Amino acid sequence: MHHVSFRMTMTAAAVAAAVLSLSACAKPSINTTALPSAESVLLGKPYSGAEKPAPRDQEGKPLFTGYWKLLREDGKPDGNLGKDQPGFTLPYTDQGKAALHHNLTGTIDPEARCLITGIPRLLTGVLPFEILHTPKRLGIFFYLSWHRWVWLDGRGTEEDPDPRYLGNAAGRWEGDTLVVESNGFKDSADGKFWLDDNGNPQSSQARIIERWTRPDFHHLQLELTYTDPVYYSQPVTYTRSWVIGEPGETLEEFSCEWNTPWVLTHLEPGPGAIGADGNRGFGPGGQIVPDLPLGSVDSARGTGYWLYRKNKPKPSDPPSGNAR
Repeated sequence: MHHVSFRMTMTAAAVAAAVLSLSACAKPSINTTALPSAESVLLGKPYSGAEKPAPRDQEGKPLFTGYWKLLREDGKPDGNLGKDQPGFTLPYTDQGKAALHHNLTGTIDPEARCLITGIPRLLTGVLPFEILHTPKRLGIFFYLSWHRWVWLDGRGTEEDPDPRYLGNAAGRWEGDTLVVESNGFKDSADGKFWLDDNGNPQSSQARIIERWTRPDFHHLQLELTYTDPVYYSQPVTYTRSWVIGEPGETLEEFSCEWNTPWVLTHLEPGPGAIGADGNRGFGPGGQIVPDLPLGSVDSARGTGYWLYRKNKPKPSDPPSGNAR
């Protein structure tokens, strides 16, 4: 009898142990790993490793292919073509001042409405971009799904091209510098695009010269000259630098159009408050990049997409009737 009792006790203990073991296995694990910050995802960090030469093509010219992340300049604004100008302000003509006033008071940000973002605005923002460099043309693919082609087949700019948001671009080499000339832009007077994040105007007479260099494997540099006799009294110069992304980093899928109905009924005209530092920013407290995720094609809403700018309450999701 004692043997039977002992066996029953041992059997019960074994069953209990097995149940506990299964319960432990079934218990979902909790991932306590912190998600990377938006700044670490979107912005580049100064490179301090060993120098590596830039890749070159069969003709010995630098190749610009890569995923490029901005190297911000302390004390300088982003999204502002006047970054290198006194007081971060552009040299407006009287017509330019009137056009700026219209953008600030009567135009909802075109990019927030999912209209094509133009040049040079795409080159002044904080978001990464990717370049695919081939012998005949160079493609630049931007974070918000826009793309730009630069012809490298020997053609020049057209005399009277069809106007485009990103202009009509043709490149030529001067030594190791790729010189890109663009003309044939749309005019921001139609309210469909801005020169930069700060709502500055751009006319159809604008002409842009970009000088791109890749001094080594890890860095990409731009010197840009913007000339627009309609809205600005003199040419504007602008410089920027980027660092190559980590291996495996690339552009993510992005969906913009779902938020357009909310934008049209809630977002105020203009770029929002611009600080004394010339920066519109992405929220209070000096936020320098937008929250993540920016957008999604199938799951999480892009609740952090910069278009909310926190000049209005930023919802976790748009009203159900407006969701797209």
